[in-house]
Formats: sequence, C-alpha cells, structure tokens
Amino acid sequence: MATQEHDLGAGIESDLPGPATLLAWYRTMVTARRLDDREGQLYRQGKVFFQIAGAGHEAIQVALAHRLRPGSDWFYLYYRDRALALALGVTPLEQLLQGMGAEADPASGGRQMPAHFADTRYNIVSASSPTGTQFLHAVGTAEAGLRATIAPELQKHVTSFAEDEIVVCTAGDGTTSEGEFWESLNTACNLKLPVLFLIEDNEYAISVPVEVQTAGGSISRLLTGFPDLRIIECDGTDLRESHAAAAEAVAWCRRQRGPALLHAHTTRPYSHSASDDESLYRSPAERADQDRRDPLPRARKLLIDTGAASEQELDRLEADVKAAVAAAADQALEYPQPPVDSATRWLYSETADPTADRFDTEAGPVFTDDRPLTMVDLLNRCLRTEMDRDPRVIVFGQDVADVSRVEASHQVKGKGGVFMVTHGLQKRFGENRVYNAPLAEANIIGRAIGMAARGLRPVVEIQFFDYIWPGFNQLRNELATFHYRSAGRWAAPVVVRTTYGGYIKGGIYHSQTGATLFTHTPGLRVVLPSNALDANGLLRTAIRCDDPVLFLEHKHLYRQVHNKSPDPGPDFMIPFGKAKVVRRGRDLTVVTCGALVKRTMDAARVAEDRHGISTEVIDLRSLSPLDMETVADSVRRTNKVVVAHEDALSFGIGAEVAARIADELFPWLDGPVRRVAAMDTWVAFSPQLEKAILPQPDDVLEAILRLAGY
Repeated sequence: MATQEHDLGAGIESDLPGPATLLAWYRTMVTARRLDDREGQLYRQGKVFFQIAGAGHEAIQVALAHRLRPGSDWFYLYYRDRALALALGVTPLEQLLQGMGAEADPASGGRQMPAHFADTRYNIVSASSPTGTQFLHAVGTAEAGLRATIAPELQKHVTSFAEDEIVVCTAGDGTTSEGEFWESLNTACNLKLPVLFLIEDNEYAISVPVEVQTAGGSISRLLTGFPDLRIIECDGTDLRESHAAAAEAVAWCRRQRGPALLHAHTTRPYSHSASDDESLYRSPAERADQDRRDPLPRARKLLIDTGAASEQELDRLEADVKAAVAAAADQALEYPQPPVDSATRWLYSETADPTADRFDTEAGPVFTDDRPLTMVDLLNRCLRTEMDRDPRVIVFGQDVADVSRVEASHQVKGKGGVFMVTHGLQKRFGENRVYNAPLAEANIIGRAIGMAARGLRPVVEIQFFDYIWPGFNQLRNELATFHYRSAGRWAAPVVVRTTYGGYIKGGIYHSQTGATLFTHTPGLRVVLPSNALDANGLLRTAIRCDDPVLFLEHKHLYRQVHNKSPDPGPDFMIPFGKAKVVRRGRDLTVVTCGALVKRTMDAARVAEDRHGISTEVIDLRSLSPLDMETVADSVRRTNKVVVAHEDALSFGIGAEVAARIADELFPWLDGPVRRVAAMDTWVAFSPQLEKAILPQPDDVLEAILRLAGY
C-alpha cells in the first residue's frame, strides 16, 4: 500500500537551512514574482504575446530545487514552474525571451508560448501545452535509467546516467484528471521507478475548482492503493513545511524505493493567465483568503522572525531584483524574431535525414541464400540485426514479448506479438530489451518519448491501427512536435509499428486504413511497405534515422507468397521518399501503395493482355515524405494517371497526389486524374460487404480502361 502523510505537516521534520540559503530562496521567489509582473506589463503593452504566471507556487519550488541536481536529475516542468526553472539555472533573460517569441529563446527558438521550460544543460526536457502528457515522458526517462542499471553496457549510451538519479515531474491539480496521470502512476509503481510527482494544488483548473475535478477534493487521498508510492502532503506556501516534505520525497526516490507523490497545497493570487479573469468565478472572500496565504509575505516574515535578514536588507534585495528584472526585460526586447525562412526548420532531423543517400543501399543487397521469406520473417530479421548492432534499440508494446512470466520461458514456445513479428527477440536479447507493456496505447508511446529523450531508440508496437487513437495525443502533440518545438535541441527517434488494413474479414475494428490522418501531421514520417524486401529495408532506415516514424504493416500482406524475398543482409536500407516503379509502361500510370500494389499489378496485366494498354505502376512505399519526382517523371511520359489506394476515397492520399499532379503537371495531362479507393464508410465484417467496400483489381482495371478511352 502507499505510504502517506495526509495532515499538512504531520510527521514532517521542520529544520530549516541556514540564513544564506534562505536568502537565496527568497531572492529566487521574488525574482519569479517580479518576472510575472514585468511580463504582465509587457503583455499589456503588446510586447509579450501571452502571459501566464507562477505566482503562489514559489515556496514549494525553491524548497524542492534545493534537493535536486540539475544536469544529473531529469525534469518535466509545467507552466507554473517559473521559480523552479530559475532555481535550476534558467535565467530571467532566457525566460523573457520565450514570452517575446525571440529566435534566441533557448527553450524553443520562438516556437512555443512562454513558460514552456526546456534546457538541455539542466536536463529540463521540452515542455508542451497539452496537460498531463509529460507524466508518461517522465516515466520513460526514469525507465531508461532503470534499463541502464540492469544492463551496464547501456550506461554509456544513456544521457547523464547516475545510480541515484531521480526524475521530477510537476503538474497542477487539474491535470491529475487526465488518464495519462493514472497510467504513469501504474507503470512507475509497477517498475518502482524513481519519479517524484509534484502536484501543485492551487485548487483551480482555470475556473473549475478541485472538488469538481477530483472525487473528495484531494488527489493524494485517491492514490492510497498504489503500491510503493510514497505520498507526502504539505502546505506548499510554507517554506518550512515545503523544505521538509521535499527532502523526504527526494530521499525516498533516491533510495529507489519507488515513486513519490508530493502533494503541495499552493495558491494562485493571479488569474489563470492574461486571458482569464478570476473575479468572474471566485468570490471576494475567497480571493482575500488566498492572499493571506501568499508565499512571498510568508517567506519574508519567516526570514525576519528567524533572524536570517532584517526588513531593510529584504527591502534592498527586492529593489535589486526589480531593477535586474527590468534590465533583463529591456535587454530581451532587443532580440529579433526568428527569420521567416526558418519556419519549417527542425521539423525533421538535420543530421540523420532518412531521405539521404547514406540510407540508400537498395542496389546492393547481400543475399546469403535464396530461401524466400515472408514479410513477418524479414521484419523479425531486421529487428534482430538492428538490436545486435545497436544496444540502444528497445522493443516493447502489447504482447511483443515471448513470455512475461520468465520462469515459464523454457516450457513454452513464446508468443512474440499477435502476428509473431517479434517472436524470439526476448529469448535472444532478454527481458530488459524486449518486454510487454500495459494495454494502454498512450502509455507505450509516451514512455518511448521519455526514453528517446535520454538517447535510447525505442521500437514500440501498437497491436492494431484501429486502436491507436488513445495514443494519438502522444503521437501528434508530443512525438511529432518534439524536435521542432525545441528548436532542434531534443530529438525523439521513436519507431511506432502498427498493423493496418483490410481484406481479412476483420470488421470495423480490425480493418481500417487511415494513414492520411498521420501524413497530415508535420514532423512524423509515415511508411507503408507492400512486400517483404521493402519492409526489411524501410524498417532498418526507420530505426537508424533520428525522426519519429509511423511504420504501417499491412496484416493481409504479412504472409503472402507473392511478396516473399530472401534476406538482403544486415545493412540493406531503402531511403524514405523513394518510390519504386514496379512495372514499366507507356500508355498510363497508376500510383499506388500497400495492398493495392498487387491488385494494381493484376489489373495492369489484364489491361495489357486483353486491350494492349501498357500500364506503368508506381509503389509509393512512403507517404511522408512523398516522392513526386518519380510520379512526375512517369506522368510526363504516359500523360495519363490513376491513383489507387485502400483508404476511403474522400480526403485520402489520392486527393493529395491528384492535386499535386494538377498543380505541377497539368501541361502533360491528356485526361483527368482518376482515383480508385474504398467507399466512404467503415470496412464491414461481412465478406460480401467487405469486398464491395474495398477496392478490387476490377475497380483498378475499370479506371485504367476508362482513362484509356475504352
């Protein structure tokens, strides 16, 4: 059961540090508050474009920072953590630059709003705006340390590894309503990870009070059933209590007894943000009571009462701080905005571009034998050779392990994924590098982001594309933005493998194809091989590049005889954005991908055998990036084009390709661009309905004939 303290201050040691430390704390608290005030003034002047304050949270933050080790410990902060960021080393100037959207902003280079703290020097990982997403990243970052502890060979690959490191993850009380908070606690407790969850409870999530957010009005009381979770509750506006509670929480995590929840009751003397007015929903009496608990006057009184400083000394300190903040603001105003031509910079890696020649070894496969292998076989072999090559590659997800109860491993064959793509990997590489995850898609992707932030290269599996949606927030808002929003300072080289597609009688929840929902996401590579050889080469590129990749594996193609290939060897790679002409033709081009490649080839053969129409077929292989050069070269020669894909017709990849052809190749067209795709509906279970809904070879043939004038 969780270990806890419920009464504020109960059982907490109350010793304070010396006067010099108290004065340093107070200076940081005052600096944070003056930054709030100055930024608010600049916002009203139109010189800062958004403003959100950390006022009321300063005491718990400076007390906690006293026990932490920036550059060794790891930090996932949220937007109220101005004082904590200052205490860790981020300067007032650097914080102000973010509010102004300056190019020199070290957190995001003008990409993010203010108070989204990040700094590689101090292991403050790039923060984002969605509430609660950081919990799973923190767990993944702590998990990377755990894996390195178990496997010493990983320690030289994991950034700033330390035996007693901890990961601090902060959030407001409202954020604990997010499901990812509960998922993160589940994994942190399950693995006994040294994650310190600081919940800064100011009793409001914008205008929604804590009793509406949380059953019983107290998050710490809801968590008592989590094993190995140390729960400590304190008055976060009181330096004495905050110091003692923080010391206990940090010590618990450093001794690796498991995670700790530090529930600090704070205040929010300013409105939620510059666009909020708390007087609309908080009574005057409530606001007056909050003002009485303001941590700044309480800290000032403590320093005077303990003899750490006189009133005059504190007056001088406050005047010095105000002047320093004003000077920093004036300095920040001199910094320029990012240049317009940098708008798309850092969407993708600039050092390991998967479209580059270094990832193109397609022309030189090294076949050791001629035994044809399925897509499942060659995906498995790629994973095996990459894990042999690079100890940073970690594989986890739903059912990917051979067996979770290791004591049974010698008695069973082992699973290795629903489709057995990862079969045998755990037996070869051990349960520290291949393991099962909870049935929680956001948990899998979020943890992978946190691991990648430390230098590991996770390859995770989401069992079915149809169930990826609980992880969509992590994919779109976190994984795809990670490099861009940090101005290239952080990277997340995560490969998310998932199965997709129909032609299997899988019904609504096992047969969908929705790749364009991800190709519309900047920063994410989207790849879908149509055969075993391409699957092997594209997956190897995905693992070795530094970009996040959604790797789509068609279930129907996993064990088809027609797409088998011998093993091309451990260095076979196909670059992204390189389509392949799989059939040469003169009269007409069909651009296709995935399971439609074989169906298009069948239709093209019939068109030639029966009607003499010579059809060129292009397999796109990757959708983001999209190889329009190969398409353009073909269209300029054939002058007619069909786009065939499995997804629904409307707003699909066919619409995008057709639009680009119309925009860039119109002078070469001798007819309209035609599309072949699924009906605009869900793929049904009934074999008859499935056949009608999904595009068939006859549908492709009909489009070819119509465009050819038959």
